[in-house]
Amino acid sequence: MTELLSRRLDIDALRAVRAIRQHGGVTRAAEALGLTQSAVSHKIKRLEASLDCEILCRRPGMAVFTKQGEELLSYADRILSLHDEALLSLTKNDLSGRILLGLTEDTTCSDLARILGRFHRLHPQVSVRTRVRMSLVLRAMLDRGELDAAIIQVFAHEIRPADVVLFREGLHWVKSRELALAPDGPVPFLSFDDECFYRQWALDIGQDGGAMLETVFECSSAAGIMAAVNAGLGVALLSDRYLRAEMEVIADRLPAPPALAYVIRRARKARNPALDSLIAEVTTEISRNGGLSLAA
Repeated sequence: MTELLSRRLDIDALRAVRAIRQHGGVTRAAEALGLTQSAVSHKIKRLEASLDCEILCRRPGMAVFTKQGEELLSYADRILSLHDEALLSLTKNDLSGRILLGLTEDTTCSDLARILGRFHRLHPQVSVRTRVRMSLVLRAMLDRGELDAAIIQVFAHEIRPADVVLFREGLHWVKSRELALAPDGPVPFLSFDDECFYRQWALDIGQDGGAMLETVFECSSAAGIMAAVNAGLGVALLSDRYLRAEMEVIADRLPAPPALAYVIRRARKARNPALDSLIAEVTTEISRNGGLSLAA
């Protein structure tokens, strides 16, 4: 019992473990956390020594985490959540007011949901009304003053100076490995609906590259587009999180898509202290973990 009490789970080491999961490796986690690779590796080795087990697999071709590492991850999420909530609770200011917040569907199942839940517990006098829509719709609502802020997806070159960047990812043309495209003629296009800015780019700017797209399938959900890709119905635009081993990324014939980013964008309104506090909490989370995870 004495030996057990002498051991500690270092908070910074747990953040490093979570960053490795979020970013897919030690090197990228170090870059996201603003640390050297050796510093992150040292934190992990020290944690492994304290727990007397291996957390990371260090053999080529293996999963990133060992069985014990996966188990630690589930505890790390809960420990870090309680740790950060305690800090916020003990240093919080009494807030009241209302936030009209827009979210895209894929951000409702992410780190953001955890942060919003914690914000509600810490500030029960703040009313947060959330509306889930496509990014283009949310942008229009911001312009009309119907929202205080929205978490939206934009092309990376559209990021504004006041935006808070949550996550960056690539956009790719993909198809089933079984689908053979004819060398001539239109490319069968699997499209999101009219409210998707991927579609607008593909049918407008994208075709300046000389590729003719013929829309053969329309769907508002990523799950539907992925199913159509896997069925070999055509070519689609999908972001990094939705790529699967059975898909083939098309590197030629079609113009290269722009990179993507998820941002918090505020409406051009008077200052809202409750919204300021929420955005500050999100920004702090990004600083601690080198970004936020969005589940596919």
